[in-house]
Amino acid sequence: MKNVARLVFSPLASLIVASAVCALPTSHRLPLQSSSAEQTAPQTQSVSGKIASVDKTSFTLTVATGTSNSAQQFQPTATPKTMNFTVDQNTTIDGKLQVGASADVTYREDSGKNVAISVRVQP
Repeated sequence: MKNVARLVFSPLASLIVASAVCALPTSHRLPLQSSSAEQTAPQTQSVSGKIASVDKTSFTLTVATGTSNSAQQFQPTATPKTMNFTVDQNTTIDGKLQVGASADVTYREDSGKNVAISVRVQP
């Protein structure tokens, strides 16, 4: 008789506890941290161009600006744009930064400066 009571009471108690947990108001739950981290994470951008100058902690890239038509052809404009990038201890550089080389740069904006995350120099 005791075994039958245990078999009936155990699932019944579990059902009562599960119902009580589901009935709790949702306003006491903590917000997910990933959603707030996504809102504050800096956006990364990419650009390609030719290296115009190189310093110890920065470099300048000349980027061709232009428009694309419906046939997916890029038409450069007469005035190229220059962008300055800061290099820090977290920047990964694939190749050697040298004037005249083509480079692909992934960067983020930080306090009005472009901080290079990764640089891929093409020989």
